[in-house]
Amino acid sequence: MSDLSINPRAAPRSNLFRIRTVALMLVIGILGFVGTLVMGAFAPDLRSGHNGGTHALSNAAVGFSGIVQLAEATGRNPQIIRSAHQFDSEDLLVVTPDQGFDDVSSVLAARSAKPTLFVLPKWATVADPDHTGWVRIADLTAPIDPGSLLSPQTEFKIRRVRSGGAPLVASADFDPAIHFVAPRVLQVISGQVPHKGDKPKPLVPLITDGKGGIVLARYGNGPLYVLADPDLMSNAGLKNPRQAAAALAILDWMNSTGAKSIGFDVTLNGFGHSQSPLKLAFTPPFLAMTLALAAVLFLVGWHALGRFGPIRPRARAIAFGKTALVENSAKLIRRAGRETSLGGRYAQVIRERAVATFGVPARLKDAALDAYLDKLGAWRGRRFSELARTAETTRDQDALVAAAQALHQWQKEKKT
Repeated sequence: MSDLSINPRAAPRSNLFRIRTVALMLVIGILGFVGTLVMGAFAPDLRSGHNGGTHALSNAAVGFSGIVQLAEATGRNPQIIRSAHQFDSEDLLVVTPDQGFDDVSSVLAARSAKPTLFVLPKWATVADPDHTGWVRIADLTAPIDPGSLLSPQTEFKIRRVRSGGAPLVASADFDPAIHFVAPRVLQVISGQVPHKGDKPKPLVPLITDGKGGIVLARYGNGPLYVLADPDLMSNAGLKNPRQAAAALAILDWMNSTGAKSIGFDVTLNGFGHSQSPLKLAFTPPFLAMTLALAAVLFLVGWHALGRFGPIRPRARAIAFGKTALVENSAKLIRRAGRETSLGGRYAQVIRERAVATFGVPARLKDAALDAYLDKLGAWRGRRFSELARTAETTRDQDALVAAAQALHQWQKEKKT
């Protein structure tokens, strides 16, 4: 049965939506879908980071967005590191954990021979209710907090002293042209406690308070540095132009020769993200392929909007006419797997036609009828009974077709 009416032209036409309305709906839907994909791909990068933390995105007093903006303004090309896959750069990496108990093992493993600066935490803060993203200083953290940053390799002995704003002292291994003034409450490293009695790595002082307290040190024999007091680089500490210039000078001194940028890690502060295939589709070099696919889809849609000629009605599921009926019947027989069992029936059809065509007496049946038809003549040396027997007994499809053709030719020759 067909799901169409016999006269498709009689079906009423529906103009529920105009072409312009449909086109507008499609454009809005496509733009909304693409916008959702783009926002989903770049959402981690669009987070402001204004949560009052001690990281490179924070504009709070204890944050480090100021040094990032200053480095950008002076052509140092700072980079916000959001993935551990970016740790393999030879450029300096500045790590500013929120607390000393954060796990920095991944950074240490990837940066063992590359310049890296760890800035120890110092202040305990609370959110400022009057300004979003600002904090208020509540107190100093417990000394064990910043001292545990490189645990379990070592634990630093942390001491806080009132400096009175005295200048800090550069050691012989450091650049004497870099001058810092100590903050009022200065956090220093006074020593280290090795883990389980192991011999600790050497802690080489680079900047001290002049009284045995270490403010900046090189840890071990590689380019791994530890800044004890974050106020030398934090937003609050950069309000003095001389301090800001000295902070930039420290970063330049630590950076590799020929470095092109300075990295500021935010993965330890909860702003990292993993590699996203969706983001790759919207960034070079895969952006070109994405645009090419978009252009192809646009052309396909544009082509679909233009119709050539009138709408062609769908064809009937079962066509009219004897030929269509025969073809459909043949398909049903073929699907049922009964082709090879039709040879005897076809031979019987030829008998009945021969009786009607050649005036065979109606009293003749079965063997007598075949004997009478044999007397009418043979086709290529084969009599009718032999041809009929072959059609009835064969079970090979090709042989059955050949037998049916032979019966048809026998009947055709007898007519002529």
